[in-house]
Amino acid sequence: GRTAVITGMGILSPLGHGLKDAHEGVKRGATGIGPVAGHGRLAGMVDELPEAGEIPRKVQSQMKFLNRGSILGFHASREAIGSSGIVLDDIAPERRALYVASGDLSNIDYHFMYAAMKDATGGKWAEVDRARLNASTLQKVPPFFLLESIANNLFSFLSAYLQFMGPSTSTASLSPTGSLALELAARSVRGGRADVALAVGCGSWVTDIVLYELDGIGVLSGGGHGAASFRPLDAARDGFIPGEGGAALVVESKEHALARGAKVIGELTGFGNSIEHTSGHGFGISEAVAERSMLEALQEAGTSASELGLIVSHGSGTRRGDRSELESLSRVLKGAEVPICALKPYTGHMGAASDLAEIALGLCAIEEGTVPGTLNFRHAEKAYQSLAISASPQRASGRRLLSISYGVGGQASTVVVEAP
Repeated sequence: GRTAVITGMGILSPLGHGLKDAHEGVKRGATGIGPVAGHGRLAGMVDELPEAGEIPRKVQSQMKFLNRGSILGFHASREAIGSSGIVLDDIAPERRALYVASGDLSNIDYHFMYAAMKDATGGKWAEVDRARLNASTLQKVPPFFLLESIANNLFSFLSAYLQFMGPSTSTASLSPTGSLALELAARSVRGGRADVALAVGCGSWVTDIVLYELDGIGVLSGGGHGAASFRPLDAARDGFIPGEGGAALVVESKEHALARGAKVIGELTGFGNSIEHTSGHGFGISEAVAERSMLEALQEAGTSASELGLIVSHGSGTRRGDRSELESLSRVLKGAEVPICALKPYTGHMGAASDLAEIALGLCAIEEGTVPGTLNFRHAEKAYQSLAISASPQRASGRRLLSISYGVGGQASTVVVEAP
């Protein structure tokens, strides 16, 4: 098969507009996490959205149905395509593939019904007057609320906006869904079914109901130290702080990239996916959640753990999740000293966008020969103190990047990328 390479990258995150802002923010040790207006909870929020620019008339009506997470993914996609220098008109639409990961929770609340329900209960929220509810719903409920909440909304819009008519789909499966979209993009290029593929991840985990539900299942940090409370891989971790963002990567065959004079940013060499079931309840994490996916990815890449230049861990900051990931890393590394970092404290956990953003930021780091520090890290639990984790930047020990992502329930995905 052909070789799949990354030639364009885009990020819209709480660190700013674009990949440059995000990379500079990480180098400065900045964080986009802060209190959410209204209730003081912590989250990584995108301050203001960029201008949408010129949208073709035939898709303008569709654009107004995009929810917040989809809009973040749209802007990241435009940056990725622009930075790749690719001229889409030179590629037949049926040779363009699109894979959108929407681990997005923007619209899972019932805010759109609030005004009508208030009318129907007379503001007392006890008994509902159904006739009044019907009348008020017709006047006060946005008619397109359903379109804003469907998982493949951005996929539908982007395929029309960019005229990507080749192998395509929308994925939604907890945190690793961004990595899965990237694997699908790479395999469509490797298998010769597409000349260019776009992998996009987007998510907004910062609305009231989402914060309430994440808190309810016990995965959020108590936030006692503000943004510094998010301390993945640290012995004192107590959960994550959510965020929102979009990230996108342009993938094409190496031959196609070189023929048009494009800069190759990274070669996608290995992917691994696994499910580790636990005997406990459905949100359980197994003893070594990512071990099998890491070994699969390394085997496909034809490399060993000791040859890696840096590892970007999932680093959710939960007690059991991080311990399971650290156990996986210990078993796979077998004493090899490979620098490890966790990047989510810079932005908050951005759902599907985090996978792709962390690969992009990892490639930027390799380009400069450094591994970003893990914000707020002091020391690991005793069993994992031999792993090379640091709050300060470290020197990258090679050109190969391994990125890990896992979700509750034991799903794990690992990607190996080699910088030229």
